[in-house]
Amino acid sequence: MIVREATKEDLKILLEFEQGMVAAERPFDSTLIEGEIHYYDLDYLIDSPNATVMVAEEDHQVVASGYALIKKAAKQYYNFEEYAYLGFMFVRPEYRGRGINQLILDQLLEWTKSKGISEVRLDVYDQNESAVKAYEKAGFEPLFLTMRLKV
Repeated sequence: MIVREATKEDLKILLEFEQGMVAAERPFDSTLIEGEIHYYDLDYLIDSPNATVMVAEEDHQVVASGYALIKKAAKQYYNFEEYAYLGFMFVRPEYRGRGINQLILDQLLEWTKSKGISEVRLDVYDQNESAVKAYEKAGFEPLFLTMRLKV
């Protein structure tokens, strides 16, 4: 298993992963529209000096992905000016449970540190218990819970 930065040649599989994420998240979010959804501007993330997209590859097949994007802190009173936002954490179902997400996460955190960033954040559906547990195992802790009401 190797972890490397994604290239434009990976876009086809990354777009498939994105739709896999959408399908996995639909049960957690009734507000998602029907049909194909695109969460990410993958071209931008691959090209930007403020972002990296990592993929895990086994036997020349991309099996997992994730990205880190440097963002400005939204509030002036935080003790950091920038943070790395992680997203697009996806592992093909048949490769799950093998620690591949952690390999991607490790590379994203190394990239983040190399950019001088010490704060890392991500979003996860609170009902996605396996993802929450995986992130907690990696050292993340809950910070906010967004609540909604349809009126």
